Amino acid sequence: MTSLLPTISGNNNNILLLSPNNKNKLSYSLRDSASFIISFNTKHKRFSSPTYFPTPRSSSFSVVAEMGSNPLPGTTVYPLHRSKTIHLVRHAQGIHNVAGEKDHSAYLSQELFDAHLTPLGWQQVDNLHKHVRASGVFDRVELVVVSPLLRTMQTAVGTFGGEGCADGTNAPPLMMENAGNSDRAAISSLKCPPFLAVELCREHMGVHPCDQRRSISEYKPLFPAIDFSLIENEADVLWKADVREKNEEVAARGKKFLDWLWTRKEKEIAVVTHSGFLVHTLREFGDDCHPSIKDEMGTFFNNCELRSVVIVDRSMIGSDSSTTDFPGKIPSGADVPSDTAAN
Repeated sequence: MTSLLPTISGNNNNILLLSPNNKNKLSYSLRDSASFIISFNTKHKRFSSPTYFPTPRSSSFSVVAEMGSNPLPGTTVYPLHRSKTIHLVRHAQGIHNVAGEKDHSAYLSQELFDAHLTPLGWQQVDNLHKHVRASGVFDRVELVVVSPLLRTMQTAVGTFGGEGCADGTNAPPLMMENAGNSDRAAISSLKCPPFLAVELCREHMGVHPCDQRRSISEYKPLFPAIDFSLIENEADVLWKADVREKNEEVAARGKKFLDWLWTRKEKEIAVVTHSGFLVHTLREFGDDCHPSIKDEMGTFFNNCELRSVVIVDRSMIGSDSSTTDFPGKIPSGADVPSDTAAN
């Protein structure tokens, strides 16, 4: 049995699901409305993703994309400059996770407002911090996008931030000492990618105080090096005390967020967000795929789990030109291909 990189297509293309010996073919049509492919790494005994943290899932089918009426056997080819690598991270354990596991009604408690990480959550962050460096993810990430809540920002800066703040440096820290009851030293912004807070990747909004954010003016002194410029409102006008965002609304917001990523110049981006946001967004894809692939995509993230995906622009949302292609014929000369000359 082989390990998979399932591909979810959003442009009414078909896929072929092939068993390892290619004898059993199952054809499915994908009718998702989004304009990208998402390729998921999976873990297998012999074929594991070096970026996953952790990677407990596996499957037994390989996927072959079929572009319109021209099926491509084996692997599909797509221009590199029309793809981005996204590292999806769910925040580490927060105080609301502990309280909610004991009693689900605790999510209604005002004491959990804008929940911060637990000591165990910070241990999870420390382990992910080590992993992204050992796997090479840290060196490749060009931007960290983070949901503007305490637990996600703490997870983001603890994972992708520097080792500590040195005296005498002019660079603002990513996080001040003991920010959000962390009992942690300040975290440096030196030799790190930029951090950008974005409302689109927030958790389910409404009713649960743990999912309500503070004012931006409260966050800025705690996280001086995080860029909050894309957040339009000082106060949290999106969270409603008596209305909980519907699952389909979260999914629509997730698709909008992924489209927004295409407006960014960066090619490798980390996104630190929430379980509900991730699962409802990813479950929008692969409805007509084999059930094992659908199940894989819709599995909830563990606290502080990282999964790496690739999104591919199929409808020219992005306009980036290639930085690696070379036009050739420099200097110019005769170059008629031999098979063309024979005709």
